Amino acid sequence: MTIDTLLSRLLDKTLAPPAVDTLRAWWEATAAERESWPHTVDRALVGGACADRVGFAFASGYFEALRALAPNALSGITALCATEEGGNHPGAIQTRLEPAGPGRYTLSGKKKWATVASEASALLVVATAGESAEGRNQLRVVRVATTAPGVRLQSTTAPFVPEIPHAEVELDGVEVGEADILPGDGYDDYLKPFRTVEDIHVHASVIGYLIGVSRRHDFPHEIVQSLTTLAVVTRSLADADVKAPATHIALAGLIDLATRAVASVEEKWGAVPDDEWKRWLRDRALLQVSGKARAARRERAWEAFG
Repeated sequence: MTIDTLLSRLLDKTLAPPAVDTLRAWWEATAAERESWPHTVDRALVGGACADRVGFAFASGYFEALRALAPNALSGITALCATEEGGNHPGAIQTRLEPAGPGRYTLSGKKKWATVASEASALLVVATAGESAEGRNQLRVVRVATTAPGVRLQSTTAPFVPEIPHAEVELDGVEVGEADILPGDGYDDYLKPFRTVEDIHVHASVIGYLIGVSRRHDFPHEIVQSLTTLAVVTRSLADADVKAPATHIALAGLIDLATRAVASVEEKWGAVPDDEWKRWLRDRALLQVSGKARAARRERAWEAFG
């Protein structure tokens, strides 16, 4: 679909959030609208506009980021399971994918923090298949149903965005087949680019959310104009090479502009306090998560250009 079609829908006041309080209910109530758009970033933007809180908007961007990386592996709510006790860098991954016969494998290990896992129907688990001759952890990504024998989830909470559940994941000899293992290298093709892809899609969903807020409260046209311009920029970035330094520089600029847009929305929003405003004050800290990692990514990108 064309960009003007997308922007027209985002600006349409009939694109209203459903009156629901749980992620599952929001997911089901907005499915038809979100799935009517072919591009992952379009779905993230529209999903954000269909939200009345940051948590639901985030879920839209998070899921579409996963779908952008693994378009054929997702069905329903899906969680990426990477972080372990030692972190999520390649050497920290101890969850093991081991052969168990022709075309069969077992998956064993523990994941410390998996976003939306307790509401997910499937997990994308980052696991090691052993070490290369150079001693490098050879990572793969494996799709596992949350109902599979040997999968155990323990719900955990965060201090904000309570609608987004998290879980610790234990995998005890979970049986998987060749078809469950995603193609490509688990680090280079999934884990490494995910932060960039996630930033693009989550910022898209938050921008869509703020467009919806601004339209519902009849904020000045100047605010909405700036937000729609950011939507166009975000859509363009989603088609860029997420491993290219130039993309990371442009993404850093987008995040800076989005931060300023948030301030302009808040200036008007605070004058019309309501439950949605209170939720925003509670949850806006989510936008600051991973700030150090983003700063490091930006500096590395600039180093590539001298």
